[in-house]
Amino acid sequence: MNESYLWIGFNGFVLAMLALDLGVFHRKSTEISVKEALLWTCGWVFMAFIFNVWVYYHFGQDQAFEFFTGYVIEKSLSVDNIFVIIMIFSFFNVPPAYQHKVLFWGILGALVMRVCFILAGMELIHRFHWLIYIFGGFLVVTGVRLITQNEMAVDPGKNPVIKWARTIMRITPQFEADRFFVRKEGQLWATPLFLVVIMIEATDLIFAVDSIPAVLAVSDDAFIVYTSNVFAILGLRSLYFALAGIEKFFVYLKYGLSAILIFVGAKMCISDWYKVPIEISLAFIILTLSMAVLASMAMQKKETP
Repeated sequence: MNESYLWIGFNGFVLAMLALDLGVFHRKSTEISVKEALLWTCGWVFMAFIFNVWVYYHFGQDQAFEFFTGYVIEKSLSVDNIFVIIMIFSFFNVPPAYQHKVLFWGILGALVMRVCFILAGMELIHRFHWLIYIFGGFLVVTGVRLITQNEMAVDPGKNPVIKWARTIMRITPQFEADRFFVRKEGQLWATPLFLVVIMIEATDLIFAVDSIPAVLAVSDDAFIVYTSNVFAILGLRSLYFALAGIEKFFVYLKYGLSAILIFVGAKMCISDWYKVPIEISLAFIILTLSMAVLASMAMQKKETP
């Protein structure tokens, strides 16, 4: 099959699912229940699994392992992103009924940014191979900083992107239902809900700087890297509603993520001398995440009277 048809077919599938989500299942702004969020999360995971099976039969075992490993890495890193989104929604006091729409457009923008990052990163590595050491070193440094720095503070009021947006747009003092823009007295005004979308896009841009090099350490196939990222991001919205409010069960997650970033960074740096088998990488990532989550749950159980 021509590679261009693969890209067209996959992106057509993604657009169809997004249209089905917003245009059919969530036409009206309503609060998403935990049960519904879990069903959607399981649905996205199942579709990723089916796609992984297709990759196995179409490309082979190595690419199937690469897809699954990239998917697990991106999914685990996105959990940290979810907790930042929780803080953003809390700062702006976004009503639960509007959160799904905000995440929909925020993630749609994230998909566009990711494909640009992936294609640019792949092209840079192919043209300037020595950049692989810089990407690898960056991941190692990021992993170390993750466990040495204090908790991430999110203050949208001090964010330069938000400050810039307020200088070039008229912002209404309060939400206007679930609308991003309203017209008052012949003038176009943005609403605080649009600022939330901007903030989510800005934070995803920051997280992409970490996650894209991490996935590039697993595979040099642009299609595999892109599809694994997309499937992980598509499930991010439902995963947010499933995990919101239970951050306490992931207190040790950052240590697991730190170990994973250091591992894949080191793997990238030594790739010219020794290629770590993808099966070893996948086993290490799954084991590390499992230990981090189990340790978090054990600590929470111990603290519960």
